Amino acid sequence: MAAEDPTWLQRLQRRDEAAFNELVIRHQDSVFRLLLGMLGNRAEAEDVAQEVFVSAFKAIHRFRGDSAISTWLYRVAANHGKNRIKYLARRARDSQRPLEEGLDGGSSVLAAAPTRPDQQAEGHQAEHHLQRALAALEEDQRVLIMLRDVQNLSYEEIAEVTSLPIGTVKSRLHRARLALHARYAELSESLP
Repeated sequence: MAAEDPTWLQRLQRRDEAAFNELVIRHQDSVFRLLLGMLGNRAEAEDVAQEVFVSAFKAIHRFRGDSAISTWLYRVAANHGKNRIKYLARRARDSQRPLEEGLDGGSSVLAAAPTRPDQQAEGHQAEHHLQRALAALEEDQRVLIMLRDVQNLSYEEIAEVTSLPIGTVKSRLHRARLALHARYAELSESLP
């Protein structure tokens, strides 16, 4: 059954437990990856992901179907992630620490793993620099990069998630990528 099936959506809006369980199963990994990229901490991302689905369950009656349910969930997740970042900052925790693991829950963010030991070491170092550079971005920049480059959302979907015009999404994403590249270059040059 397609996630956008009107019958399934009606069941969701009636708070049918089986329909909600299907929603969680379909989207838990992508919501978690988005939050892990935003928060940089597996435990925090798991906690916030649970909050996202509780909030979605409570607010599903407000889903109008103007966008895909996944887009709506990304918006809920992004808002919860931003709120957690603010909460952590208020508690004087360093929200700019390096990510603890790869964005996909433990494996490399980089496309292919090198096979020789020296290439593997270089790959791990490059990934570490990338994770630190991503963590150093402003939260809005991090969200845009996660939505576009990790979750592969279209510009239109990102505009729906962030409530920004498409042109603004494109320009801010461009600036976020430039900032990520600059930070990555700084880290790569500063450490041998």
